[in-house]
Amino acid sequence: MAFFDVLVTGSSGHLGHALMLLLPTYGFKPLGLDILPSPTTHHTGSISDMSLVTSIFKTHPIKHVIHTATLHKPHVCSHTEQDFIDTNITGTLVLLQAAATNIGSKLESFIFFSTTSTFGAALSPAPGKPAVWIDETVVPKPKNIYGVTKVAAEDICFLAHKQLGIPVLVLRSSRFFPEEDDDDERRMAMNEENLKILEMAYRRCDLEDIVSATICAMAKARDIRWGRYIISAPPPFENDPDTLAMLDQNPAEVFGRVVPGIDAVLQTKGWKHLKRIDRVYDSSKAIEELGWKPKYTIHNTVACLAKGEEWRSKVTAAVGRKGYHAVTTGIYTKR
Repeated sequence: MAFFDVLVTGSSGHLGHALMLLLPTYGFKPLGLDILPSPTTHHTGSISDMSLVTSIFKTHPIKHVIHTATLHKPHVCSHTEQDFIDTNITGTLVLLQAAATNIGSKLESFIFFSTTSTFGAALSPAPGKPAVWIDETVVPKPKNIYGVTKVAAEDICFLAHKQLGIPVLVLRSSRFFPEEDDDDERRMAMNEENLKILEMAYRRCDLEDIVSATICAMAKARDIRWGRYIISAPPPFENDPDTLAMLDQNPAEVFGRVVPGIDAVLQTKGWKHLKRIDRVYDSSKAIEELGWKPKYTIHNTVACLAKGEEWRSKVTAAVGRKGYHAVTTGIYTKR
């Protein structure tokens, strides 16, 4: 029988796929579980299926659970609220209970992937208001069923930690998908790559760095026991009133000051700056407490572009675009 020590849920998705590709390079042997079959999925089935999940834990010496399976924001238009509850809340509860029952003290980490979308309404100050600095002290204000169920799942993780003694770390990742932006205004405002590059300064993370953050979390979970962390490329900005006000009014001025060479790169590419930035994700807690060392920063991105090199990781290219729907629904459909 094959030996597997890490269960990766959502192994057919963007992040799950990346984890399945890179975990072996760190010495792990991941087992993939997803409702969709793929080359990186060993078991096709639902995370809310207790008998399936239990059989996996009983059959393999799992030490780590990396829970990425979820219904995402793009699914709001195609799935019911009950679907979100069944997958994002019930599925998480099933995994936690099955892990506690069948692995117990042998479980070294349960890594739950949440999202910066949980912050919801806290992310959108009105135009003319300073950008908001988002760290772990900000209280989530979810504005759709996706955010609501992810916050609830985070709370269930905390409850499982307190009642069952499971070491659980929640990683709230910023955007990493290669698909186009789901906002029509942002998508029409500038070139797709132009937008993604600028997002590396405040709301995006490369897949390779998210995987490395996961590895750090797996190593630290037994010592930390419980924690929530924002996972996003470290911002180049300072958290001060003048900078946050200027990001609302004139981001180009701030970028030119803190990211040397960016203006030259944008000019060479025929690209432009954003007219306004409304939030900045601060990942310093993950860097400090988890020992995470992200490689794909805005400074690295600009340096690569200046030299004519690829600014994204190889695993980002290997995973590629997946879409979220089997039938045509717009930009989130696989094509």
